[in-house]
Amino acid sequence: MKIAIYPGSFDPITIGHLNIVRRASKIFDKVIVCVMVNAGKSTSMFTQRERVDLIRRVTQDIPNVEVDCSKELLADYARKRNASVIVKGLRAGSDFEYEFQMAQINHKLNHSLDTVFLGSEHQFMYLSSSMVRELGFYEVELTDFLPEEIIPDFKQRIQDIRQGGKK
Repeated sequence: MKIAIYPGSFDPITIGHLNIVRRASKIFDKVIVCVMVNAGKSTSMFTQRERVDLIRRVTQDIPNVEVDCSKELLADYARKRNASVIVKGLRAGSDFEYEFQMAQINHKLNHSLDTVFLGSEHQFMYLSSSMVRELGFYEVELTDFLPEEIIPDFKQRIQDIRQGGKK
């Protein structure tokens, strides 16, 4: 069984992320969407557990997708889950340099681990979670950016933040 991991912070999961999940699910026997801790990000809009729940909701119709979270190194997590592939979505050329470097590090730490890059489809090339969070604060219509199932959660979180930083 070929197991792949699609790691990310997914804060929140966008329709671009979901597109990568759906495409990866057609390539691999099992895809684990893993909410990872990003040491470079000090705050998150949603907790790790909330992000897992949101992703489960939008992937429930894809039978070979599992959602999990981890605070450990990706190479170690992959070893524990018997995964041999990391799936990374690439939006632009600037993504490639960083992701290629990470692929090399992960392979060095876990020799049985390879990385597969899936290029974003053109309609998602500009899309990122940070961009969506910014748009949310300006009350932009979100149906072109987020899966419909989680838009109410996202809007509620924006409202909570506006009312005093409550998360």
